[in-house]
Amino acid sequence: MSPEVQQQDVPGSTTRMNPEPDHGEKSYRGTGRLNGKIAVITGGDSGIGRAVAIAYAREGTDVVISYLNEHEDAEQTAHWVREAGRQVLLIAGDVADPAHCRVIVDRAVAEFGRIDVLVNNAAYQAMYDSLEDISDQEWDRTIATNLSAFFHLAKAAVPHMPPGGSIIGSSSVNSDTPNPILLPYDVTKAGIANLTAALAGLLADKGIRANSVAPGPIWTPLIPATMKPEAVEKFGQNVPLGRPGQPAELAPVYVLLASDEASYVSAARIAVTGGKPVL
Repeated sequence: MSPEVQQQDVPGSTTRMNPEPDHGEKSYRGTGRLNGKIAVITGGDSGIGRAVAIAYAREGTDVVISYLNEHEDAEQTAHWVREAGRQVLLIAGDVADPAHCRVIVDRAVAEFGRIDVLVNNAAYQAMYDSLEDISDQEWDRTIATNLSAFFHLAKAAVPHMPPGGSIIGSSSVNSDTPNPILLPYDVTKAGIANLTAALAGLLADKGIRANSVAPGPIWTPLIPATMKPEAVEKFGQNVPLGRPGQPAELAPVYVLLASDEASYVSAARIAVTGGKPVL
């Protein structure tokens, strides 16, 4: 089903989207691939983060969900984690603040003792018609939220990650084919791909893997909250499959990268783009 014309304020709400995204609530079936693991997911309240949280929980993982201030969405995600029989810890706050990134890790370790999987997924974007429209504050906010937070989270988490640990960054198809009106966002997503690949080499001797996922147009609250209504209506129509992807269609890739089955997969970037190549 194609999105309808709609607009929301940042950061957006799942329940106000039409149609609501599919996070795998009714479709994802776990097989125990992540039994006993502990995962931290930023931006875990909605969109891709919620789909990953649901899948991880149904695969046997206890989940820490970091989110900004979307309390209703976060509680909904927590409901699905608990329904799967797993524990969940909700942590509200802004990952653009390095101190808060360290708080997320500290609270996760205090609650669960370690971190097996770190998913850097929180993101901010906005559309700009010209370079002059991008204020210093908007540039700094986008870099801090999308890219710098990843660095601070990984730096804090690695000492608490055992061999076999997995770090996953949410990059984007825009990292290779940047959309001019999303310039700051494009830069951060390219940075995430590069940072993840560098971490893979830097952490190999610790037995910790690092990979990234490059989504294409995925139907999440970020879209109606940051794009013009007419762009929302056409969202996802420009890829070969001709439609936006659902968050549930990303979750299996995040499960694979977190699993021991991917023990020889590091420094990879997996495209989930509806047919648009990632170079």
